[in-house]
Amino acid sequence: MIEHPDGARTPVIDASVHIFFASTAELRDFLREPFKSRGFPDYEMDWYGAPGGEYADDTRGPDRQYPGSDPDVVANYLFEEQGVDVAVLHPMGRGIMPDRHLGTALHAAHNEMMVSRWLEHSQYGDRFRGTIRVNPDDIAGALREIEKWRAHPRVVQIGVPLQSRELYGKPQFWPLWEAAAAANLPVAVHIETGEGIGFPPTPSGHTRTYEQYVSFMALNYLYHLMNMIAEGVFERFDTLKFVWSDGAADFLTPFSWRMDTFGRPHLEQTPWAPRIPSDYLPGHVYFVQGSLDGPGDTEFAGQWFGFTGKEDMVMFGSSYPHWQLNRLAVPSTFSADQREKVCWRNAAELYGIDIQASLAAQ
Repeated sequence: MIEHPDGARTPVIDASVHIFFASTAELRDFLREPFKSRGFPDYEMDWYGAPGGEYADDTRGPDRQYPGSDPDVVANYLFEEQGVDVAVLHPMGRGIMPDRHLGTALHAAHNEMMVSRWLEHSQYGDRFRGTIRVNPDDIAGALREIEKWRAHPRVVQIGVPLQSRELYGKPQFWPLWEAAAAANLPVAVHIETGEGIGFPPTPSGHTRTYEQYVSFMALNYLYHLMNMIAEGVFERFDTLKFVWSDGAADFLTPFSWRMDTFGRPHLEQTPWAPRIPSDYLPGHVYFVQGSLDGPGDTEFAGQWFGFTGKEDMVMFGSSYPHWQLNRLAVPSTFSADQREKVCWRNAAELYGIDIQASLAAQ
């Protein structure tokens, strides 16, 4: 629960909290052979480093373990200092591996760690919700992970990397989306951390600097989304929900206008997706938003938030423990309804999180 500048109070669901193993050695403790002895990238083995450091100050544990690896440290910051009521955890992995079996094993280890250490934490477990990481390069392995964890009461979504080898609308991924829809689990797409196979952040190749990388990388959701609509994924799986977890909802409106302009006259080319493209957004497409997205606290912020139905798609996420560590600051021109939606209501409805009526009414 937080208090806004006008004195109103609302619950808060943080829809993007990143968790890690404390060390590579600890990760290996969750692996079995032949993967336990294999080599794989560190979390920070990537092409671009944030100039001021990857993580915010004071996010390491008391023994200087990796940021975001100590449930007590994370819970104290989110729940006690920032007024967060529920946190949705997203384990960060080691990238797309050339060996799909190794990739699946690494994801499975992160899932075991999250469930045993966080979701079943004796003090804070009831305030954490979890994202089960699956490997889109290994559909059979991904389906096993979904089946293993889908019934856990605090598992609320599955997670895949934004840096996919192929666009997510293509048929080889359909069994995965079908399983997610059947399990009633949204699919969260997030930029992976440790680089396995390093795909360029733009269709024209690699950018030169971190600033360009962080500006352009999230735009890759547009290519996935356009392909998913054109391939009829949301028509085929009408309960499937996708969460674009790296923001960039501010690009949705111009993109949708353009997609509808070119898509409307050519619907006969996609009889399996008979509606205009933007009709597939409501109820299927969501975004996690932080301080890097949108026009900021401007006089037209509330109006912009209402375009294309974004106010029903966007959820607050802190990106803890990363350097941008978004602290919730709702633009003053948002309506009371818009503020509630971004602070907690959209996330509560998407993930089935029961916010106590006494909290929601304040």
